Amino acid sequence: MSAALLGKLDQILLWGGLATAAMTTLLEGAQQFRLSRMSLPFLFGTVVSDDRRKALVYGFAAYATGGLLFSFLYAAVFESIGRAGWWIGTLIGVAHAAFLLIVFLPLLARLHPRMANEHDGPSAIRRIEPPGPLGLHYGRHTPLVTLLGQAVFGLILGTFYPMPL
Repeated sequence: MSAALLGKLDQILLWGGLATAAMTTLLEGAQQFRLSRMSLPFLFGTVVSDDRRKALVYGFAAYATGGLLFSFLYAAVFESIGRAGWWIGTLIGVAHAAFLLIVFLPLLARLHPRMANEHDGPSAIRRIEPPGPLGLHYGRHTPLVTLLGQAVFGLILGTFYPMPL
Protein backbone atom coordinates (compact mmCIF):
# COMPACT_ATOMS: atom_id res chain seq x y z
CA MET A 1 0.00 0.00 0.00
CA SER A 2 1.34 3.41 -0.91
CA ALA A 3 2.45 5.91 1.70
CA ALA A 4 -0.26 8.33 0.52
CA LEU A 5 -2.97 5.76 1.26
CA LEU A 6 -1.42 4.73 4.59
CA GLY A 7 -1.33 8.39 5.67
CA LYS A 8 -5.04 8.64 4.99
CA LEU A 9 -6.05 5.27 6.41
CA ASP A 10 -8.32 6.77 9.07
CA GLN A 11 -10.13 8.94 6.49
CA ILE A 12 -10.52 6.03 4.04
CA LEU A 13 -12.00 3.84 6.78
CA LEU A 14 -14.29 6.63 8.04
CA TRP A 15 -15.67 7.74 4.67
CA GLY A 16 -15.55 4.23 3.23
CA GLY A 17 -17.62 3.01 6.16
CA LEU A 18 -20.12 5.85 5.78
CA ALA A 19 -20.29 5.40 2.00
CA THR A 20 -20.89 1.68 2.46
CA ALA A 21 -23.61 2.36 5.03
CA ALA A 22 -25.34 4.86 2.72
CA MET A 23 -25.13 2.53 -0.28
CA THR A 24 -26.38 -0.45 1.72
CA THR A 25 -29.25 1.57 3.17
CA LEU A 26 -30.29 2.69 -0.30
CA LEU A 27 -30.06 -0.82 -1.81
CA GLU A 28 -31.76 -2.62 1.07
CA GLY A 29 -34.38 0.15 1.31
CA ALA A 30 -35.17 -0.34 -2.37
CA GLN A 31 -35.71 -4.01 -1.63
CA GLN A 32 -38.05 -3.21 1.27
CA PHE A 33 -40.01 -0.80 -0.95
CA ARG A 34 -40.20 -3.57 -3.58
CA LEU A 35 -38.22 -1.67 -6.18
CA SER A 36 -35.81 -4.61 -6.40
CA ARG A 37 -35.69 -8.11 -5.00
CA MET A 38 -31.88 -8.17 -5.02
CA SER A 39 -30.04 -8.24 -1.71
CA LEU A 40 -26.30 -8.57 -2.26
CA PRO A 41 -25.65 -9.23 1.45
CA PHE A 42 -28.09 -12.16 1.27
CA LEU A 43 -26.54 -13.47 -1.95
CA PHE A 44 -23.03 -13.23 -0.49
CA GLY A 45 -24.11 -14.91 2.74
CA THR A 46 -25.77 -17.83 0.98
CA VAL A 47 -22.41 -18.67 -0.56
CA VAL A 48 -21.30 -19.93 2.86
CA SER A 49 -24.57 -20.90 4.56
CA ASP A 50 -27.90 -22.41 3.56
CA ASP A 51 -29.50 -21.08 6.78
CA ARG A 52 -31.26 -17.89 5.66
CA ARG A 53 -30.84 -16.06 8.99
CA LYS A 54 -27.15 -16.89 9.31
CA ALA A 55 -26.61 -16.15 5.63
CA LEU A 56 -27.90 -12.61 6.06
CA VAL A 57 -25.58 -11.96 9.02
CA TYR A 58 -22.55 -13.45 7.22
CA GLY A 59 -23.50 -11.60 4.07
CA PHE A 60 -23.70 -8.21 5.78
CA ALA A 61 -20.26 -8.80 7.31
CA ALA A 62 -18.84 -9.73 3.90
CA TYR A 63 -20.62 -6.83 2.19
CA ALA A 64 -19.36 -4.27 4.73
CA THR A 65 -15.83 -5.63 4.42
CA GLY A 66 -16.09 -5.47 0.64
CA GLY A 67 -17.27 -1.87 0.83
CA LEU A 68 -14.21 -0.93 2.88
CA LEU A 69 -11.92 -2.75 0.45
CA PHE A 70 -13.49 -0.94 -2.50
CA SER A 71 -12.91 2.33 -0.62
CA PHE A 72 -9.19 1.66 -0.90
CA LEU A 73 -9.55 1.05 -4.64
CA TYR A 74 -11.39 4.36 -5.07
CA ALA A 75 -8.75 6.10 -2.95
CA ALA A 76 -6.00 4.58 -5.12
CA VAL A 77 -7.74 5.97 -8.21
CA PHE A 78 -8.01 9.42 -6.61
CA GLU A 79 -4.33 9.33 -5.70
CA SER A 80 -3.26 8.13 -9.14
CA ILE A 81 -5.10 10.93 -10.96
CA GLY A 82 -4.13 13.47 -8.30
CA ARG A 83 -7.62 14.69 -7.54
CA ALA A 84 -10.94 13.76 -6.01
CA GLY A 85 -14.36 15.36 -6.10
CA TRP A 86 -18.01 14.49 -6.02
CA TRP A 87 -18.28 14.14 -9.79
CA ILE A 88 -15.14 11.98 -10.11
CA GLY A 89 -16.35 9.70 -7.33
CA THR A 90 -19.80 9.52 -8.92
CA LEU A 91 -18.30 8.59 -12.31
CA ILE A 92 -16.22 5.86 -10.72
CA GLY A 93 -19.35 4.64 -8.92
CA VAL A 94 -21.27 4.51 -12.21
CA ALA A 95 -18.43 2.54 -13.82
CA HIS A 96 -18.42 0.24 -10.78
CA ALA A 97 -22.19 -0.29 -11.19
CA ALA A 98 -21.78 -1.06 -14.90
CA PHE A 99 -19.17 -3.72 -14.07
CA LEU A 100 -21.40 -5.15 -11.35
CA LEU A 101 -24.45 -5.35 -13.61
CA ILE A 102 -22.78 -6.42 -16.85
CA VAL A 103 -19.96 -8.70 -15.64
CA PHE A 104 -20.32 -9.70 -11.98
CA LEU A 105 -24.02 -10.57 -11.71
CA PRO A 106 -24.08 -12.89 -14.74
CA LEU A 107 -20.87 -14.53 -13.49
CA LEU A 108 -22.35 -14.96 -10.01
CA ALA A 109 -24.81 -17.57 -11.31
CA ARG A 110 -21.84 -19.68 -12.44
CA LEU A 111 -19.89 -19.33 -9.18
CA HIS A 112 -22.56 -19.35 -6.46
CA PRO A 113 -23.03 -22.87 -5.01
CA ARG A 114 -26.74 -22.36 -4.23
CA MET A 115 -27.82 -20.34 -7.27
CA ALA A 116 -29.48 -21.79 -10.34
CA ASN A 117 -28.12 -20.61 -13.66
CA GLU A 118 -29.69 -19.57 -16.93
CA HIS A 119 -28.96 -22.88 -18.64
CA ASP A 120 -29.52 -25.59 -16.04
CA GLY A 121 -32.29 -24.12 -13.90
CA PRO A 122 -32.99 -24.90 -10.25
CA SER A 123 -32.15 -28.11 -8.40
CA ALA A 124 -32.53 -29.36 -4.83
CA ILE A 125 -29.38 -27.44 -3.85
CA ARG A 126 -29.36 -24.60 -6.40
CA ARG A 127 -32.65 -22.90 -5.56
CA ILE A 128 -31.74 -19.19 -5.60
CA GLU A 129 -32.92 -17.44 -8.74
CA PRO A 130 -30.08 -16.12 -10.92
CA PRO A 131 -29.94 -12.33 -11.40
CA GLY A 132 -30.23 -12.51 -15.19
CA PRO A 133 -29.05 -9.79 -17.57
CA LEU A 134 -28.40 -6.56 -15.64
CA GLY A 135 -30.04 -8.15 -12.60
CA LEU A 136 -33.48 -7.83 -14.24
CA HIS A 137 -34.73 -11.14 -12.82
CA TYR A 138 -34.78 -9.30 -9.49
CA GLY A 139 -37.02 -6.53 -10.79
CA ARG A 140 -37.11 -3.98 -13.57
CA HIS A 141 -35.78 -1.23 -11.27
CA THR A 142 -32.78 -3.30 -10.12
CA PRO A 143 -30.31 -1.81 -12.65
CA LEU A 144 -31.34 1.75 -11.76
CA VAL A 145 -31.25 1.10 -8.01
CA THR A 146 -27.82 -0.55 -8.34
CA LEU A 147 -26.53 2.37 -10.39
CA LEU A 148 -27.83 4.83 -7.82
CA GLY A 149 -26.34 2.91 -4.89
CA GLN A 150 -22.89 2.75 -6.44
CA ALA A 151 -23.08 6.39 -7.53
CA VAL A 152 -23.89 7.43 -3.95
CA PHE A 153 -20.96 5.34 -2.69
CA GLY A 154 -18.60 7.10 -5.12
CA LEU A 155 -20.12 10.52 -4.49
CA ILE A 156 -19.49 10.27 -0.75
CA LEU A 157 -15.93 9.04 -1.18
CA GLY A 158 -15.13 11.59 -3.88
CA THR A 159 -16.59 14.46 -1.89
CA PHE A 160 -14.81 13.74 1.37
CA TYR A 161 -11.56 12.09 0.28
CA PRO A 162 -8.75 14.31 1.61
CA MET A 163 -6.69 15.71 -1.27
CA PRO A 164 -4.25 18.59 -0.87
CA LEU A 165 -5.41 21.89 -2.36
